[in-house]
Amino acid sequence: MSVQNQQEAVLETEAVHLEPPRLYKVLLLNDDYTPMDFVIHVLQRFFAMNRERATEIMLKVHREGRGLCGLFSRDVAATKVGQVSDFARRHQHPLACVMEKN
Repeated sequence: MSVQNQQEAVLETEAVHLEPPRLYKVLLLNDDYTPMDFVIHVLQRFFAMNRERATEIMLKVHREGRGLCGLFSRDVAATKVGQVSDFARRHQHPLACVMEKN
């Protein structure tokens, strides 16, 4: 019986640098028709804010024209925008919710 030469496979590891996913801002935009209490309700319901924080953001939207609701991955941000927009339309409010790259 002959002995066969067996070759050893050597695997080399390669360092892979993964970057965290890009985050997106979700913003509410001011309009002249959506009630302030509705905006507070949206912030509490879809962004898990307490009433005090939601009121601060609502006032920022009112005074500055827009307010940051949070930073999220692209898919989560798109979902939040869709949920808020659908909710506002169902309640007949023109509240605009948008996302933009951070």
